[in-house]
Amino acid sequence: MAKSLTASELRAQSQEDLISKLKEAKEELFNLRFQAATGQLDNHSRLRTVKREIARIYTVMREHELGIMPLTGESAEKTKEAAE
Repeated sequence: MAKSLTASELRAQSQEDLISKLKEAKEELFNLRFQAATGQLDNHSRLRTVKREIARIYTVMREHELGIMPLTGESAEKTKEAAE
């Protein structure tokens, strides 16, 4: 289990990285919910942490989409090239 990501760490990543992190977090949430349903979950606070991480990722992705926070790194260069 990885530590929770901060919004500033997520903003520094490309769109592709955000999508892969979102997929991983959703898989982890599914597994945690399954463990909770079968009574095997040891750390119940991890459910809350993963849900918040998913929400944080969605928020940063939406900021990129609306242009509130500009893209950084390679994805910003690709977006500029595509616009031209």
